[in-house]
Amino acid sequence: MTWIVAYIATALVFFAIDIVWLAVVARSFYFSQLGDLMADQVRWGVAFGFYAVYVVGIVIFAIRPALASGDWRTALMFGALFGFFCYATYDLTNIATIRDWPVRMSIVDMIWGTALTGTSATLGYLLTRWWTGS
Repeated sequence: MTWIVAYIATALVFFAIDIVWLAVVARSFYFSQLGDLMADQVRWGVAFGFYAVYVVGIVIFAIRPALASGDWRTALMFGALFGFFCYATYDLTNIATIRDWPVRMSIVDMIWGTALTGTSATLGYLLTRWWTGS
């Protein structure tokens, strides 16, 4: 039951924060960087697929160790590291393989992924502890 709670709590936090970022804060920035490469409409099925899989990673690699240690800082540290490694893999691969891929955007994206994942892991951990009493 703890893992289901951790997954749901983390997914809600991650999605809520990321949707605000994408819809309000960064939309014009990404468009200015990618221009015609951006899709006219978000492909929500693919986006939700990413969220579903990514949150499993946050739970396994950040929240599970934090629950074992009983320390929110573990969730923050491992969450931030997981976010950095995942977003860096995506962004650095794009820089290496796509002509004229904007380096500036990748730097912003890696910082965002690190902060978003660390925050989501920490809040997911705290909500899990609160909801399960563990």
